[in-house]
Amino acid sequence: MENKTTDILVEVADYYSAKLAEHGETPRGVDWNGEGSQVLRFEQLTRLIPQPAGFSLNDLGCGYGALFDYLNLHYRDFAYNGSDVSADMVRAAQDRHANRLNACFAVAAEPPEMADYGIASGIFNVRLGRSEAEWYGYLEATLDVLDRTSRLGFAFNCLTSYSDADKMRDYLYYADPCVLFDLCKRRYSRHVALLHDYGLYEFTILVKKNP
Repeated sequence: MENKTTDILVEVADYYSAKLAEHGETPRGVDWNGEGSQVLRFEQLTRLIPQPAGFSLNDLGCGYGALFDYLNLHYRDFAYNGSDVSADMVRAAQDRHANRLNACFAVAAEPPEMADYGIASGIFNVRLGRSEAEWYGYLEATLDVLDRTSRLGFAFNCLTSYSDADKMRDYLYYADPCVLFDLCKRRYSRHVALLHDYGLYEFTILVKKNP
């Protein structure tokens, strides 16, 4: 599994580096349709965080650091660590946030240290040529990473298997929200929320360890 995961991460890094080169530091540069849907996703993911200040957060698959921008608008006195497998994305994030003392960015497949919370937005969507089974194995292993590096909880999103058939694309991965909800309840915490009511063809899961 480790070699397969390494191969997958190389493919993902190349894919997102190409998107960044094409679209720049914009939502389309991290393969989102636009800013409105990107902000809506951040609103769902950050429902994990109950306090307005004084926490640490790992952003797995940070891209150019758009989540950090969002956090700065809504929270204060927090420590942010962003990691991404695309070196080009990390360079863009470092340049974009060079003067921010509470933000660190690293080229890495997992957070370099533990934080209160972990967030992964959009990293499970593009499976490229991988089979359903291969991609699910990668997703499950990544959730284990999020769990291991998060003290108080973690959140992630996926495209939903309830998407309209005519809008689904074969290079994207559409997860079954019921399967992942059950996995999170059984493996990580009794306190799990499934958000599937915010108008996009996706869902968000919040795993809270100490509610």
